[in-house]
Amino acid sequence: MAAKAFVVHFSAAKPSKEPFYRYPDCLSTSQSLPLKSLSVNKPAGKLNNVLFISHYTLATLHRRLSPVSAGDSDVPHPFHQESANFRSNKAFEEWNSLTAKFSGAANIPFMLLQLPQIILNARNLLAGNKAALLAVPWLGMLTGLLGNLSLLSYFIKKREKEAIVVQTLGVVSTYVVISQLAVGEAMPMPHFIAISVVVATGLVLNFLNYFNMLNTGLWRFWEDVITVGGLTALPQVIWSTFVPTIPNSILPGTIAFVVGVATVVMARMGKLSKQGVKFVRAISGWTATLLFMWMPVSQMWTNFLNPDNIKGLSASSMLLAMIGNGLLIPRALFIRDFMWFTGSSWATLFYGYGNLVCLYCSNVISKEFFLAATAGLVSWIGIALWRDTIAYGFNSPLRSLKELVYGQ
Repeated sequence: MAAKAFVVHFSAAKPSKEPFYRYPDCLSTSQSLPLKSLSVNKPAGKLNNVLFISHYTLATLHRRLSPVSAGDSDVPHPFHQESANFRSNKAFEEWNSLTAKFSGAANIPFMLLQLPQIILNARNLLAGNKAALLAVPWLGMLTGLLGNLSLLSYFIKKREKEAIVVQTLGVVSTYVVISQLAVGEAMPMPHFIAISVVVATGLVLNFLNYFNMLNTGLWRFWEDVITVGGLTALPQVIWSTFVPTIPNSILPGTIAFVVGVATVVMARMGKLSKQGVKFVRAISGWTATLLFMWMPVSQMWTNFLNPDNIKGLSASSMLLAMIGNGLLIPRALFIRDFMWFTGSSWATLFYGYGNLVCLYCSNVISKEFFLAATAGLVSWIGIALWRDTIAYGFNSPLRSLKELVYGQ
């Protein structure tokens, strides 16, 4: 669902591979399915997004796609087909092809997303204007970093090369921004050191596993770590966002950590039901998505508390976030992936466009720039709903949204 979420590229892979998705800075993978028949494996995999996000590149569909429920979003195949056949038509095939291309094109803004902010931060540091860096909340950047690192582990396991590159760039670029914040004293140095250790460890383990140089047991341990880590970070980041309005406390994270460890241990010991194990496997994906989705909330809260610091934000970065995630919306809607749609839409509206609204209200960007962005976004969403309605032969876009949320 990002942002940096919540932040993506989709590459062709063998039909047997499992896809997955990413947010604001996250990314999606695509797969080609056989033209004659489409088989779907039993749900099982992970999350996302804001801004994670998975999809298939379908050559031809002979069956209707049905949405993935919230509980089944972390599966090897994020969508499945009904028993009823769906008659392929030109509009359907064209929109299917276009949405896949849009998803691939989203990689460009995602890869450029952090560059304007990095340049702006560098200029402020060189000018001695450290106060401007306070406009970039390090907790918000941390949510994106943890989400990217979690999704990197997923794509390493699936051997999705393009996705690995994008997620790695997401981790590296976000870490550069966090490093600038640490140098500018906009975040505590002990926290930066701890983050650095986690990032270095995660990158090393991931790429050792990619080159088949990592013990299976150690890799499973790392997966447990990111599951517990994501579960711990989410409530703590949410709580910490509102400090000092509320008392500073590590209680939310501590409680979540204990629950996370207990849950993972029980799953490994076979003490949970099949549904329980399935839920545990989905935790890291969902927490990564929610971390990405929280990123714009953290940014908006900082804007509210410190309106003068909004000038430290890069309008180009916000526009890239809106465009990158916006390009993912049509595909997520087309394949009825509710998690992907939620993450990408959230990042588009609240991280990208939401911050542009703040910049406009603070007279940082021109009226023409803001109106052009608004018109572009509204038109894009309208086109996505309209083309999806035509592709599926519906009479109203509300039918598409209903299927997305509730299924067939």
